[in-house]
Amino acid sequence: MEAFELLATDGRARRGRIRTARGDVETPAFMPVATQGTVKSLTPSDLVAAGAQMVLSNTYHLSLRPGHEVIRELGGLHRFMGWHGPILTDSGGFQVFSLSRLRKIGEDGVEFRSHVDGSLRFLSPEVCIEVQHALGADLIHPLDECLAHPAAELDTERSLALTLRWLRRCLDAHRRGPGAARLFGIVQGGAFERLRRRAVEETCALALDGYAIGGLAVGEPKALMYDLTELCAGLLPPDRPRYLMGVGKPQDLVESVARGVDLFDCVMPTRNARNGQAFTAEGPLVITHARFARDPAPLDPECRCEACGGFSRAYLRHLFMARELLAYRLLSLHNLTFYLGLMADMRRAIAEGSFAALRARLRDRYEVQFVAGSNSSADPEA
Repeated sequence: MEAFELLATDGRARRGRIRTARGDVETPAFMPVATQGTVKSLTPSDLVAAGAQMVLSNTYHLSLRPGHEVIRELGGLHRFMGWHGPILTDSGGFQVFSLSRLRKIGEDGVEFRSHVDGSLRFLSPEVCIEVQHALGADLIHPLDECLAHPAAELDTERSLALTLRWLRRCLDAHRRGPGAARLFGIVQGGAFERLRRRAVEETCALALDGYAIGGLAVGEPKALMYDLTELCAGLLPPDRPRYLMGVGKPQDLVESVARGVDLFDCVMPTRNARNGQAFTAEGPLVITHARFARDPAPLDPECRCEACGGFSRAYLRHLFMARELLAYRLLSLHNLTFYLGLMADMRRAIAEGSFAALRARLRDRYEVQFVAGSNSSADPEA
């Protein structure tokens, strides 16, 4: 069974289908982030109601707590968290490099201190794959090194070479392991076109099931992120899914789909919800603003979620001001419904040949955020 089916295109935008053992994922698609086996404040049924097809969980966090062996003994991550659709896991490399104050990188892997209890741990390419196999994820990733922006070209080249060597070891370990998981490669290379081209060439030579574009949304200017996304997507094979890791402002999703990306994840919809920001059809709003104190209107009249169907802006603001837990759940549910609805709108627009109009409409509504500048949406702790 092929891992990916391309169904339609509109310019560089692609409408496709990723096939997994636990069901198909219609693309372009957004994955809610279930870092520690949960999307914060939401249940699996909430995710289904919002339109989620696949979620992302984190190899690093779950290997530390409760431990991948515990999860394997309890029937795997799907049963453990009560989610029956596909699960994608990242390698955990980004969290090792961003959360661990003490770490030592070598050819064999990376030695680090757990941010949970301070214990000394070691993550090798082989262990990275073993953990993801134990979790029972459907789409998995190799160990890679992600450098923050800016990084020197020589340092980036050294890091890329190590990532490519680790990839080959991950592939060997994956082939020896059990299960039907599909292994993606990760294209690194920092801000340098030459290194990105090398990364694509050497990663694609291994004929993996899909390809992730990594090392973006780590502090680089927005224009550079878009340019590198377009470069990498244009070089990747058309018959495999393309995943842009950790990128997720609404306008970034649309602009990246316009450049040929199929799959996204980001903590932004739920993290920003916990800070009172809602994404709506007319643009973002902050529900704690005083102007909503007596506003009887729904959060977003165009939205079908529970928060918009049953509660006013005034009530939602009251919940936030009173620090009631329901506030975080309702706004998280709303933001994910908005994100997943946006992806569904893009799928329809690509199939109908009207993607350019959708792109222009979102650009108008989010114009205040649509400026050049720093772009960093990655959050290792989600």
